[in-house]
Amino acid sequence: MKADNNRIRLALILSLTLGLAPFVPEPHLVGKIRWVLGGASGMQPMDYFDLLLHGGPWVYLIFLSVLRVNSHLKKSQANATKA
Repeated sequence: MKADNNRIRLALILSLTLGLAPFVPEPHLVGKIRWVLGGASGMQPMDYFDLLLHGGPWVYLIFLSVLRVNSHLKKSQANATKA
């Protein structure tokens, strides 16, 4: 369980630093997502790489969160069947 907590903490720190940098005037990831949702006209390969670089920590955080919730659900179901 301690290893899971450390992984979640690392993912959270990465998401809040690298995932949102630079912070001014808006987080870089937000700008890239807007660009993609707007049709991505003019995006070059470097822009897609940049989107992956800034979005990767968020994907990792979501992945770990889903695994953790799934683990808790399985444990609660196992405890419910024992009772």
